[in-house]
Amino acid sequence: MAELLDLLLAAPFWVAVLRIATPLILGTLGVLLCERAGVLNLGIEGIMVAGAFTGWLAVYQGASLWTGVLAAAATGALFGLLHALLTVTLALSQHVAGLGITLLATSLASFAYRVSFPKVDSPPTVQTFTAMQGLPIPVLNAQTPLTLLALLLVPAIAWGLYRTPAGLALRMVGENPAAAEGQGLSVAGVRTAALVAGSALMGVAGAFLTLSAFNAFYFNMVNGRGWVCVALVVFASWRPGKALLGALLFAFFDALQLRLQQAGGGVFGIELPYQAYLMLPYAMAIVALVVVARRAAYPQALMKPYRKGER
Repeated sequence: MAELLDLLLAAPFWVAVLRIATPLILGTLGVLLCERAGVLNLGIEGIMVAGAFTGWLAVYQGASLWTGVLAAAATGALFGLLHALLTVTLALSQHVAGLGITLLATSLASFAYRVSFPKVDSPPTVQTFTAMQGLPIPVLNAQTPLTLLALLLVPAIAWGLYRTPAGLALRMVGENPAAAEGQGLSVAGVRTAALVAGSALMGVAGAFLTLSAFNAFYFNMVNGRGWVCVALVVFASWRPGKALLGALLFAFFDALQLRLQQAGGGVFGIELPYQAYLMLPYAMAIVALVVVARRAAYPQALMKPYRKGER
């Protein structure tokens, strides 16, 4: 117990928690924007892969790190626009369209990598963002600027959703699109904008992996983080502040299982296989979902296609 307490009080542990949480925060905010407008975006997993690859490739070709981030955001926005075409304009199944975009984006990233580096055994590395050591805030000064960006986006998006006319329009479209149309809003336009903006954030979440957490692009590096973000939105009841809390909670258990594996000795003297440690954050996420999701107030028009003039 004393060793566990020492672990929890150590600054490097919380540095790892915040680093693990960063792509989850960005991805969850992206999903939240889409779902608040009434559209489920299951393309997040593939969009994160495409964003990770595009950002890394741009920097490898000589672009600056922030240009790489913008390239990843533009890639995500492009896939978001495709998603909007399929689900908003053509009113196709949001589940099928999202999974299709995940497969398409992942395959395109893989194909582009093989074409760009046909004879490379290991992926080339790039210069990544460095820690903000001049920042007078413990733990945060060991993070990169993308982590600070993710943290600042939480209150910014919360303010935009609840304090601006654009946020009210987005929430109205997600709750009652017929009423929104009656007020002169373009339901298709608002949903398309939300998908583009949300998917851009997903692309930036992927770029964090290649331009901050690691220094190269690897296959399977996203490793299910996109699906975790979808679950975290439900845990957060579609609120940005609770989304931050959910991402930090998942990252806490993920960092904890890594430290427990490294420390050895089991938990409370009980030896456990490493698979038990690996499943710890996901098991906690399922428990949290069971407890919270039953009381969650979801957007009433979520996953419901809308055609102009319908009542």
